[in-house]
Amino acid sequence: MLKISEFQTKDVINIYDGKKLGTVQDLEIDLKQGRVEALVVPTTGKFFGMFGNGTEYIIPWNNIIKIGLDVVLVKLEDRAYRTIENNSDEYDPFKKKN
Repeated sequence: MLKISEFQTKDVINIYDGKKLGTVQDLEIDLKQGRVEALVVPTTGKFFGMFGNGTEYIIPWNNIIKIGLDVVLVKLEDRAYRTIENNSDEYDPFKKKN
């Protein structure tokens, strides 16, 4: 079992380009199903989640490749982020394609 506090100490690395995305700030949880749906990682430039450009990476749980001792490896395409201020999506990883 893994605690949220343990997640928050791990670096999140994108396997597409090897880029460090940041550290986990929050989790999105489906209360009806009782499962974690996504990791929330603020984009670079955030200072304690208060200052920055107002965007965050939303990483669906099925995009997590490996949870290691120090890092979380994820598979995330370009521009997969959400604006915090108005909660609008640039790219919604949960949206079904037609």
